Parts: sequence; C-alpha cells; structure tokens
Amino acid sequence: MSEVTITSELRDKFGKGAARAIRRAHKVPAVLYGHGTEPRHLSLPGHELLLALRTPNVLIKLEGAVTELALPKGVQRDPIKGFLEHVDLLLVKRGEKVTVEIPVTVTGEVVNGTLLDQQLVQVAVEAEATRIPSGIEVDVDGKDVGFAITVADLPVPAGATVVADPEALVLHVVAAPVAALPEEPAAEGAEGEAPEAAETAEAAAE
Repeated sequence: MSEVTITSELRDKFGKGAARAIRRAHKVPAVLYGHGTEPRHLSLPGHELLLALRTPNVLIKLEGAVTELALPKGVQRDPIKGFLEHVDLLLVKRGEKVTVEIPVTVTGEVVNGTLLDQQLVQVAVEAEATRIPSGIEVDVDGKDVGFAITVADLPVPAGATVVADPEALVLHVVAAPVAALPEEPAAEGAEGEAPEAAETAEAAAE
C-alpha cells in the first residue's frame, strides 16, 4: 500500500473565481470529510498530488494545516487538458476498514485459436485503510476454451475480503470466431446458366 505525504493549506474563499486562483498558483482545491466531522476545505500542491494519484487508492498523509490520513474518493479533471480541478478526500484512521475498488489484471497468454473475455476489470474489496492491496492478478497462461474465473475464485491478497457477488463472472476463455470463407464467383453464361448449357442453347437456335 502506497502512502504519500502532502502538505495541506486551509482555504476560506470559495466559488469558481477562488478555485481558478488556487489553480493558477499550481495548487488544487480539495475537501476532506468523514467520521462525522465538518468538511474541511483545503488546497494541495498540484504536482505532488498528481503524482500521488497515479497509484490507485493511494493513502495520503496530510501535514501542515491538517494532520490526517485520507483516501481519494472523487477526482475531477479538466476534460480537455487533463489537469486536476478538484479532489474529494475521505478521512480514515489507521486500523479501520474501508471498501474500495481494486483492479483485476491478467498475466500470460491463452492458447492459440481462443480469446480472453474479461467481464470485470476491477472488484470491490474491504481492507484496512493502511493495507489496501494494489490489485489482484489472474494467470491465464495456456488456458483453453471453458476456463473461467468468478469472483469467488479470485486470489484475494491476505487481509482483504471481496464484497462483490461471488458468482459474478470475472473472465472466461472462448473460441475465436472463424472467418467466413469468400463465396465462389458464379459461373458465366446466358442469364446465369452454366457455360455448357449456354452453348447447347446457342447451337439449338442455329
């Protein structure tokens, strides 16, 4: 589980104009909430936060104006340029359990002539806030048609519990579709007749 320290500052100005001013200073507006506390409005350093958010479910150790642990729960980005516009942070405590989505990744290659159909690319798990697994790996190397993995079959890391439907299909191996053979061209002749029939008809006409 990744833990990143980020310095926080309190902000007391709100609205679009205030948010734009914060972003011009290369910072990101954020809100910290949870555990029944009043939401706290913060500004965080943009570059450090951007790097931290590259890790799914990163645990952020806030220092400065606020000293807390938090998990990113909502990230807003500019739809064109991709820079961070706003972040919601969930307050967590060491030892408490949280429910998060973690990725399901595949390793290996299925046999020739088959295809891997992955239905779920992430799954919900419950784990300690400071011990959230980075993901779940499924090995499909050499697997053939009929191989399937459900949520109940996933190799869940120690300390985590899957909270999704155990019967839900995660992935399975299916036969690759066979390309349709090209149709043979029709034989040439009078109005679709075979060449021999066309010649016989011409001879009779003479």
